[in-house]
Amino acid sequence: MNRRTFLQTAALTAAARTRLLADTPMPMTTLGKTGMKVSRFVVGGYHMNVQGEEMATRIIHRAIELGVNFFDSANLYHKGKSDEIYGRALAGGLRQKVQIMTKCENYSRDGAMKLLEEQLKRMKTDYLDLWQCHQVSEMTEVDQILAPGGSLEAFVDAKKQGKVRHIGFTGHRNPEIHLRLLAATDAWETVQMPINLIDPHYLSFLTNVLPEARKKGLGVLAMKSNAMGAITKKNVARIEECLRFTWSQDVDVLVSGVETTSQLEDNVLVLKTLKKMSKQEISVLLHKTKQGDTGSKIESYKKKEGSARALPCSYHRDGDAISS
Repeated sequence: MNRRTFLQTAALTAAARTRLLADTPMPMTTLGKTGMKVSRFVVGGYHMNVQGEEMATRIIHRAIELGVNFFDSANLYHKGKSDEIYGRALAGGLRQKVQIMTKCENYSRDGAMKLLEEQLKRMKTDYLDLWQCHQVSEMTEVDQILAPGGSLEAFVDAKKQGKVRHIGFTGHRNPEIHLRLLAATDAWETVQMPINLIDPHYLSFLTNVLPEARKKGLGVLAMKSNAMGAITKKNVARIEECLRFTWSQDVDVLVSGVETTSQLEDNVLVLKTLKKMSKQEISVLLHKTKQGDTGSKIESYKKKEGSARALPCSYHRDGDAISS
């Protein structure tokens, strides 16, 4: 969506907006080597429940109406309640029409397997479409995951047992964590990481991790397109620019946090009317964002400056180097 298209879309009448949302097909993709056919929009499991279960259920059901078939959750989200909400909201045959993922932050084999059984019970399902090792942030956690008796064993075994179809990992603090997990094993099928218009300037997942994930054929789930709200809060860019930038990268899907059905419709509308950013647009945008606050001043979840090893900050797209 270019600026003119955006302005035209913003000026749509309620009736025209409703028709556009209803009549425009949901963009779909294949999630890397998982082979899963998924919507490029994924409902984020934390934000959907910020206003409680009634709104969360409305978001889930409206998303399905709009063509979304991929839903996110995690054990840590609202102390397991997001998992539980899916279990109730997807009753009556809806579970079979969608694909669900949840995440596990326990890095031991036995602890992860125990948690998986709890999550399956909460979500009222016999299997997960995707189970991810959650928010790996420290090298000591990587050590635990990969060691004998670590959670990687649980993930591999759970897949063999048919309790999960596919496995992956997530994190947002340090791209070196992702690179080590990618290099350690070919068992992973997906990786989830921050992809936004501030990321290329500091400890960049876009520059450092995305190319490696693609070399291995992993499905790539982008998150934090708005850096947990900081980009729009600090007036760095509009939400539409945040979404367009992320969907313009070589990612499969974006996990999008929405707290109301109106926000859901706004974000889905951006995707359904998406025109990817050109190289020139991206170059101009990154030059602009580099002039203001970057690093942990915006991406507060990343390792703080001074404690992180310098990583390359050149932004590469389609084989062309673009200064960040």
